[in-house]
Amino acid sequence: MSDTTNGETPFKLSVPDTDLELLHKKLELVRFPDELDSAGWDYGVPLADIKRLTEHWKTKFDWRKAEAGINKLPMFTRDIKVEDFGTLNVHYVHQKSDTKGAIPLLFVHGWPGDFLEVRKILPLLTAGGAEHPSFHVVAPSLPGFGFSEAPRKPGFKGAQYAELLNKLMLSLGYDEYVYQGGDWGNILGAHVVKHHGHKHVKAWHTNMPVGTIPTITQFPLVFIHSLFMLPFDRASKDRIAVSRRFMDFGRGYSTQQSTRPQTLGYSLADSPVGLLAWIYEKLVGWTDKYPWTEDEVLEWISIYWFSRSGPAASLRIYYEMSNGGAQSIATHAGWTSVPLGVSYFPAEIAPIPKYWSHTIGKLVFESSHDAGGHFAAFEVPDKLAGDLRKMYGKGGPAHGVVPGKSGYDA
Repeated sequence: MSDTTNGETPFKLSVPDTDLELLHKKLELVRFPDELDSAGWDYGVPLADIKRLTEHWKTKFDWRKAEAGINKLPMFTRDIKVEDFGTLNVHYVHQKSDTKGAIPLLFVHGWPGDFLEVRKILPLLTAGGAEHPSFHVVAPSLPGFGFSEAPRKPGFKGAQYAELLNKLMLSLGYDEYVYQGGDWGNILGAHVVKHHGHKHVKAWHTNMPVGTIPTITQFPLVFIHSLFMLPFDRASKDRIAVSRRFMDFGRGYSTQQSTRPQTLGYSLADSPVGLLAWIYEKLVGWTDKYPWTEDEVLEWISIYWFSRSGPAASLRIYYEMSNGGAQSIATHAGWTSVPLGVSYFPAEIAPIPKYWSHTIGKLVFESSHDAGGHFAAFEVPDKLAGDLRKMYGKGGPAHGVVPGKSGYDA
């Protein structure tokens, strides 16, 4: 890995041979659990799936080939000082557009995602032309994820993530920029906008809107709309039902990671097969029937296995952002008047009624799709890129929000 410096350092991924050898030793020594007859997915990931993927990891998956592909991305590291937390060395992808006046865009991943979520959408966003806007894209690894350094003491919360992400953009010369994120990228985006909106963040977009239940005192118009229209709004009732089902049957992982991340961390750090099963369940369950290949899955898992601070570090964001499980991880940062765009994908894990998106911020753009799930930038990059182009393009509601940056060839 790259040495830590005070300036920008080009980053080249190079996992030591000893780490690869240890991985293969652990894969050889795996002990699988038993399984009930005809259990399917009801009890978790089927044994046959994990056996198949483990065998592929041992005998066919070529990490060095995957590594070479990852290294084609323009990657860097940079030290970012965060108040009361010292300096963290942050890893990020930074791809500039050739278009004069391209719009700076901060793209933030979630869990169990990583910086590679930007890879498919990157050429679409940076492409120039007269028909759509273009973007300079910055896609960091969040602290404790991928190849960014993890915080070394408790209490790294929304304000600290916002400070780090904003300082990263400022350090690259982007005093004014726009933001995109799903999952934690959405939740942290609300904090970035709260602390640095208007002055630095000129607009933002999410593919996973997390709103609040409207009340008569906070959002009277949305409340009244819900009161009178929700009983007759089949689509909104269906979205609430999906969310309730997720809350009842799909968020056990979140409870564990929010309350005892260290305990779980021992298993994920020591067992590659345990890590595979823990994340693979989400890759399958949270996408819209995406046809995962074995190599795609194992590259994704390997980023966690070979991550700078180990896979356990990525869990702690749940503990910090929920105060150890005392509050929802999605506790809202507060409504802001920074222009907001939302994309709705049909297989999102916890959808809200669309008009509840008004409780997040100043909603100026909405788009609904017939395909795609939680990892929209990976599953349907053309659809997400298309929404960003519409939002910031000529005639779009956020066109020209970054002064002097239209995103078009001059």
